[in-house]
Amino acid sequence: MTTNQIEKYSEAIFENIKHVNEFGQEFWYARELQSILEYSQWRRFKEVILKAQEACKNSNNLVEEHFADVGKMIVIGNGEERN
Repeated sequence: MTTNQIEKYSEAIFENIKHVNEFGQEFWYARELQSILEYSQWRRFKEVILKAQEACKNSNNLVEEHFADVGKMIVIGNGEERN
């Protein structure tokens, strides 16, 4: 990503999609970040997440403290829900 590409993402963009749990911990859903960061395909964004998790591990951080494996139900074309 170039500096120009990074500069177009303001703090407000990320604040608008931030969630806060009952313990006051801030978090973001990957699917919402995918859209904000203009990844049209989930599989491409998933690759980025895996690289970020690897970088987290390589810097002696616990991945599970920074990345939660959660699912969010979505409604698909026929009205059914899936993760």
